[in-house]
Amino acid sequence: MSRPRHYTLPLSLVLACCAALPAWAADLTVTLHDVRAQTGLLKLAVVDSQAGWDGQAKPIQADGAPPQGNVATFVFKDLQPGAYAVLVTHDENGNGTLDSNMIGMPVEAYGFSNNPNVMRKPTWDEARFEVGAQDAAIDITLR
Repeated sequence: MSRPRHYTLPLSLVLACCAALPAWAADLTVTLHDVRAQTGLLKLAVVDSQAGWDGQAKPIQADGAPPQGNVATFVFKDLQPGAYAVLVTHDENGNGTLDSNMIGMPVEAYGFSNNPNVMRKPTWDEARFEVGAQDAAIDITLR
């Protein structure tokens, strides 16, 4: 009885085939509403985990720009399908921090994905949303 032949493909051929597969990545457009001050810097961070939400891991993408009107739009490119959340701060006076009053309430604008109506930082589950293979868009209203 003869033994079946085994064929092996060259690694370069396997890698070339994998490279030809479509990249499942989407762009996320974030539109900020109610930008009240036209000074300082709007800062956005996109996180993809509880650790990122808690500040224990770096954001997967971040961006910032000076405000130019009461609406601002940012685009985050090439996000893999999965769960994400967005944190926004408006460092209105440009000192590098989100200023708060003597009881700890922010006095500069901030916002979160899903616009949860809570008087604290929302949980990861309250702010998270799904991005699929198609481009996505969310709106965040600053407080």
